[in-house]
Amino acid sequence: MELLSEYGLFLLQTLTVVFAVLFLLAVSTKLSGSDDAKGSIRVTDLSKKYAEQKDYVATEIKTAFPGQKQSLLERTKQKFKKKSRPSVADGELEKKLAVVLEFKGDMKASQVSALREEVSAVLAMDRTPDCVLIKLTSPGGLVHTYGLASSQLSRFKDAGIELVACVDTVAASGGYMMAVCADRIISAPFAILGSIGVIAQIPNINRFLKNRDIDVELHTAGTNKRTLTVLGENTPEGRKKFKEDLTQTHDLFKAWIAARRPDLDLDSLADGSIFYGTDALKKGLCDQISTSDDVLMHMNQDHHLISLKWHQKKSLAARIGRDASAAVSEHIEAFIHRSNQDFTRL
Repeated sequence: MELLSEYGLFLLQTLTVVFAVLFLLAVSTKLSGSDDAKGSIRVTDLSKKYAEQKDYVATEIKTAFPGQKQSLLERTKQKFKKKSRPSVADGELEKKLAVVLEFKGDMKASQVSALREEVSAVLAMDRTPDCVLIKLTSPGGLVHTYGLASSQLSRFKDAGIELVACVDTVAASGGYMMAVCADRIISAPFAILGSIGVIAQIPNINRFLKNRDIDVELHTAGTNKRTLTVLGENTPEGRKKFKEDLTQTHDLFKAWIAARRPDLDLDSLADGSIFYGTDALKKGLCDQISTSDDVLMHMNQDHHLISLKWHQKKSLAARIGRDASAAVSEHIEAFIHRSNQDFTRL
């Protein structure tokens, strides 16, 4: 029993030290400002990756069937072919160039900072790509961050570069706002598209505070500086203005989509409903049903595929501080979601 008590005390002391170190690292990260945006673009040759994968599978299959032997001449030809370098005659250098990006969005569209770096890198390339394909995954989120993410994708259209958006699972609300910036939207059969609407839910604990004789004073310079509050008493005028703001945001959302997909019947589609891939195709929300894997394999026949990804450079303290902060944020957001206490979002 005494041994268990000593072990429990040791474990408690160890955990205390660990949490103290994590706290100090997180604080030092914030104070030192070492979390500045520093990073680099990493390039992956997807066409080369596909070719190596194909050769590996072919070799393994031949190994699995040792009875099918090749002649000495055939083995010599194959060995020479593997060592030879691609030439213009092989058609590799004559292929079109396609750049592959990927965006996995959360409620805050946190990846938008990486997206803007990737878009800028593509536009700065010496050889302008014939096509940019973005693998898009997002259920939507805050209006201003998804507005910025959509604006980043619009830069390709301004530069005259074809943009293809592939949706394997979900591109709804703010995610669909991004998708419509593409010249073509390709959806998997059961991917979720649409949700063209705006939502805002705000808790109010004013009556709870009043029952405990707690007064909350709210002073503003400007009638509409604050419409609805969490602590103060909400007024009919404030609610009316808040709903007007939601309607205005919804109108801007619909106008953004109408300008890029003018054939959509927004009167029937912009009520916040979601649509699965095959149904979305019928309603004009997408242009083709396929997975991103099939699209890339098909494009690889006449395109040379490369992927670009922005990698953030952070110190150890910054990474630990970021992970600790992210963990806390996830718990807070989960509680907010369970309590239906959300900010305005697409």
